[in-house]
Amino acid sequence: MAEPVCIPDAKVALSTASVYPESTATAFEIAARLGYDGVEVMVWTDPVSQDIEALRRLSDYHRIPILAVHAPCLLITQRVWSTDPWVKLQRARAAAEKLGATTVVVHPPFRWQRQYARDFVTGIWRMANETDVRFAVENMYPWRYRDREMLAYAPDWDVTKEDYRHFTIDLSHSATARSDALHMVDRMGDRLGHVHLADGRGSAKDEHLVPGRGNQPCAELLEHLALTGFDGHVVIEVNTRRAMSGAEREADLAEALAFTRLHLASAVRVPRP
Repeated sequence: MAEPVCIPDAKVALSTASVYPESTATAFEIAARLGYDGVEVMVWTDPVSQDIEALRRLSDYHRIPILAVHAPCLLITQRVWSTDPWVKLQRARAAAEKLGATTVVVHPPFRWQRQYARDFVTGIWRMANETDVRFAVENMYPWRYRDREMLAYAPDWDVTKEDYRHFTIDLSHSATARSDALHMVDRMGDRLGHVHLADGRGSAKDEHLVPGRGNQPCAELLEHLALTGFDGHVVIEVNTRRAMSGAEREADLAEALAFTRLHLASAVRVPRP
């Protein structure tokens, strides 16, 4: 007789980026309908993603909590919430505190942001010491074109080379970097505070596939999290831009949620009496 399983406490959230090009509001609706435990708000050019009161109303209306805020660190968000990167992080922290989110996800600086990059590690520590919100710095990847490689992030795309209080592991990024995700998780140790779950095949493009459709150790990572008592959140951050309909997009997001919950539960078994 098979041993019963015990579902761990880790919450599974939907990144609002996962419904792009649909809106932030649509992400809340889909997350609630599919049974996600919460959402991570990607702050980008959608005005709703930048509006704390609008986000609070969406959370209350759909009865789904905001678990994390992704600071506006993308190329397309260079002017969102100021052009000063430290102001962006301050506003992300304030949003997280007001919305009850426990984590701010932040990318390492672009190399051309020289002053920001120079002060980034000490600045993140300083901000982390001022709040209970986790600043979880996310692993990135080299930019590649044909046989050329550009190191676009500083101090490094491999965030484990620096001393941060908390990390975010993104498996699509580890695929693009062609790095070993589980070894990176080992280096992060108990400072792993947040997970972006997606898959990839090692393409030069950041693919963000539905978990199980690439070659990344998505299942193994989830089982590791369950066995080690991970106390952060697992966020589905996948690319559904090629979905031909809303129904197809929702099917992908439902599949991602089912995959995540299955493998979080599969490693945790209750001993039989």
